[in-house]
Formats: sequence, C-alpha cells, structure tokens
Amino acid sequence: MIYKRKVRKTRKRFFSLDQAQSYIGDLEKGTEIFGITKGQFSIIDIIEHVLNFTGKANVLISTWTAAHADIKKASSFLQNNKIDNIRFMVDRGFINRQPEYCADLKRLFGEDSIRFFRLHAKFVVIFNDDYHFVIRTSMNLNENKRFENFEITEDKDFCNYFIDFFNICFDNKDINDEKGDITNIPAFDDSDDSFLDLDFDLDL
Repeated sequence: MIYKRKVRKTRKRFFSLDQAQSYIGDLEKGTEIFGITKGQFSIIDIIEHVLNFTGKANVLISTWTAAHADIKKASSFLQNNKIDNIRFMVDRGFINRQPEYCADLKRLFGEDSIRFFRLHAKFVVIFNDDYHFVIRTSMNLNENKRFENFEITEDKDFCNYFIDFFNICFDNKDINDEKGDITNIPAFDDSDDSFLDLDFDLDL
C-alpha cells in the first residue's frame, strides 16, 4: 500500500542575539558604533541587544517591510516587559505586498501604533530616562541574508531629532491619505527648512 500526502513546507527563523552581542560588543553612553554585516544577525537582534543594555524603553521603528517572525519577536519584547511603548512607520506598499503580516502588526500592536505612507527610511529609536539610542541601518525588519550596514549612536539631542521627525510623520493626518504624500506637511516644505536645521551638537 502507498500513502501520499502533501506537506506544507515551513521555514523556521532562528534569531542571533549572541552574534549581535559578540559583533557589536558592549554599549555605553555616548557610544558610536558602525558595522557591516554579511547576514550574521538582523535589526531585531540589534534592538534586543540595545534593550538588554538600556532596560525597559520606548521603541520607534521605521521600516519598508517586516517579516512575521520579526513582528512576533518585537511583540515578545512587550510581553516580557522589555518595552514600555512601541510604534511603527511602514511603507504603504506593505499593505498590499504582505497583507497577512500587515494584519499581524495591527493585531499585536493595535492600529493606532502604526502609520503607513510612502517610506524607505530605515531606523530605530530606543529611549528612556537614562539612554537615548538611534540605530540607522539599511536593514528592514526582516531576515537580512546579505551585506547590510548599521550605525548605533547614543546621544540625547540626536535621538530627539529622530523622535521629532517620527512624531511629525506619525501624528499628521495627511500621511494616511490615498497618495501617502508628505510634501504638504510643513516640516517637509522646501520653503521651510526649520525642521531640517534642528539644532543639535553631535560630538563624534
């Protein structure tokens, strides 16, 4: 007798916090770290490494796309009390490219924690009363089996620059219109460069 059945193949995601910790090393106030990876770890591993140093913190994530495993991992940070508050800015195309993952984001974090508009900027802000980290990167919130770059900066004024940028985009009602156009937001108007010239002194 022969028994046949179709098996749905699954691809398991293994995270690499140990790799990130080993590669990046110790963190401290005023740190500035730049690195290029070849896929040993992803941005979610860097986020966890920073959170292990800062303790409970607020997190802002800007990404072009996101994967199911990384979304769940971010959710586990909330459940494990590593994160006080988390918000996302994601490219509008994500809604159609990955509707299931988009639904995951809304279900796990709440629709009010997410904004969609035309976006390709990738960065993460992690901050509390004691530490103010900005992670600038080429990585999206997914597995990154390719050369990627990242830069970790701990600086309060620099961090506030990114928080202001995030809040301007996140809080403006026009970012969720059909066009996803940010050009009508005053801070992005060429005639008003006050936002682009936010004053901070980053001593590198």
